[in-house]
Amino acid sequence: MPPVSATAASLHSHESTNVRDVTTSTLDNRPYAARPARIGLQLQPQHADYAAIRQAVAQAEDLGVDVVFNWDHFYPLYGDADGKHFECWTMLAAWAEATERVEIGALVTCNSYRNPDLLADMARTVDHISGGRLILGIGSGWFEKDYENYGYEFGTAGSRLDALGEALPRIQRRLSRLNPPPTRRIPVLIGGGGEKKTLRHVAEHADTWHGFGDAETISHKHAVLDEWCSKVGRDPGEIERSCGVPGDVDVAKRADELYEVGTRLLTISAGGPDYDLGRTRELVAWRDDVNKH
Repeated sequence: MPPVSATAASLHSHESTNVRDVTTSTLDNRPYAARPARIGLQLQPQHADYAAIRQAVAQAEDLGVDVVFNWDHFYPLYGDADGKHFECWTMLAAWAEATERVEIGALVTCNSYRNPDLLADMARTVDHISGGRLILGIGSGWFEKDYENYGYEFGTAGSRLDALGEALPRIQRRLSRLNPPPTRRIPVLIGGGGEKKTLRHVAEHADTWHGFGDAETISHKHAVLDEWCSKVGRDPGEIERSCGVPGDVDVAKRADELYEVGTRLLTISAGGPDYDLGRTRELVAWRDDVNKH
């Protein structure tokens, strides 16, 4: 899925009384809004040596970030198309050993790249290495260069989404058969905004939905997801709402706006080679302030 932008736009002080005053009607209509705010950081595994990535993971944990993500690609998404890049799941296993508190995961795993039963076993293993801190982020895949160069069939957007729908119950079945089992019910995050298939998959299988857009767009997607929950008999309050926060806007203002429509996991990204976490630090402070009320 596309990266969360993390450019160095200036962050201004902000008034956040609108965030504190989430109305009773909002909570009634959006039960997922009762959750606390959390901050995610996506460390793009591109254009950097692993030592820099490892240092950024440690720094993120020290800052108090809730979740650290990477992504699941084989080439950089921008910049030098053939620049430095590392694989997703072997990196997650290393992060599991290198960290103690923060949750970890991919934003998101491409379903096409691994047999669903194998992916379940990989997830179970990283779950154990981390002591129960893995989030299984997954999506249908989109980056054609990965497919072409690594020998995967690209298909169509529809066929990839259908394959995702078939894989999700297979993953759960395999998790239920593994010995030893996972240390916990591994939370599933599904990324993508398609209203006909993706959000249905979210309603049926996910613990977190991750999307992109401004508050108006995300509010609409929440409503569509709530409709799918009603159709499949799922409590919409069971699904955490997550969104990327671009770094090239006033990030605190955008966080306020997303929070107001029920988003509770807000993720910003940082890229190599230096991994500037200044925006991340601001969002962690914003989270702490919001969660006091």
